[in-house]
Amino acid sequence: MNQDNQTNNFETFAIRTQSQRSHFDEHSTPLYLTSSFVFEDAEDMRASFAEEKEKNLYSRYSNPNTNEFIEKIVKMEGAEAGYAFATGMASIYSTFMALLNSGDHVLSCQSVFGATHALFTKYFPKWNIDYTYFKAENSADVESLIQPNTKILYLETPTNPAIEILDLEFYGNLAKKHNLIFIVDNCFATPYLQQPIKYGADVVVHSATKLIDGQGRVLGGVAVGRKDLIQEIYSFSRLTGPSLSPFNAWILSKSLETLAVRVEKHCENALKVAECLDSHPNVEFVKYPFLKSHPSYEIAKKQMKLGGNIVAFEIKGGIEGGRNFLNKIKMASLSANLGDTRTIVTHPASTTHSKLSDEERNEVGITAGLVRCSVGLENVEDIIYDLKQALD
Repeated sequence: MNQDNQTNNFETFAIRTQSQRSHFDEHSTPLYLTSSFVFEDAEDMRASFAEEKEKNLYSRYSNPNTNEFIEKIVKMEGAEAGYAFATGMASIYSTFMALLNSGDHVLSCQSVFGATHALFTKYFPKWNIDYTYFKAENSADVESLIQPNTKILYLETPTNPAIEILDLEFYGNLAKKHNLIFIVDNCFATPYLQQPIKYGADVVVHSATKLIDGQGRVLGGVAVGRKDLIQEIYSFSRLTGPSLSPFNAWILSKSLETLAVRVEKHCENALKVAECLDSHPNVEFVKYPFLKSHPSYEIAKKQMKLGGNIVAFEIKGGIEGGRNFLNKIKMASLSANLGDTRTIVTHPASTTHSKLSDEERNEVGITAGLVRCSVGLENVEDIIYDLKQALD
């Protein structure tokens, strides 16, 4: 990596952290679309595979493009090391599998991404790994749920899709007190808005598919954190093969150059959308971290730079109200993705979480009329007009 510029300013190192230039003296990092790398002689090859020297061996292990992307996220999150994955779920799965053993217990916030929930409920039992959920609003009771075999404390903040905010400082101190590995999914905030490691997180995971890419082009994931833990994750991933492709890494690394300016505008638009929806007669409630009506507003202000781009709101009329709203949308996209330049609306109860019972949905904060809006970068007046005409 080019270490000439030692600045701590986020925007500068997001742009200026690059792989070492080749003999062509390119200004922008080129693509390294190669499966493998060559060695000078037998000793070079032996020392490289013995990990006595740092060298790219095979793109499943490392690649100049993935290395650059990882280095940027490591700096942004204030971590020691990292590894990049093909998807966000690959980063979550690989992190758990690398750090857990049969008989271990995971303590997790109940409001988690649907695929993470399925991993806990469907696959953990197969491997004799137990889990316990706690509700975001019941932080006072969490300590009593820690068991002798609890190894990991896991949470998202803001949560998906209920936009609950959990106090990172509180949970960081709790994990340290009980010697737990503290893992945070920081996807909704991005490292620009929030750095969980400052509050005691040991590992931070991202779906880079979302705001880190920001334009709905590629899939990717990343885990960064303590060097010893990342080494375990790397060793597991090197064998099992969930690595990020060099092309996607190149896209994501270039995307990080504009992360700050994009997220600033996303947040500006999202706050205006949330304020508008908050007074709409066909909306029961709005949840956005930087709205004063949010129950965890003060915590959000403490640990987040801005409120993010996701607005959750409850439409009157339940599931049918949500369906009607989707059918009346004209400009915004109907999609399961988020963090795109284009505004996206989703009604979880009738789509992504329709297979769950009403009780199961309510347990994770998904009410019948809940809509998740990923506010994009279009002119905010056009976004508000589209949402209002669908609500009206």
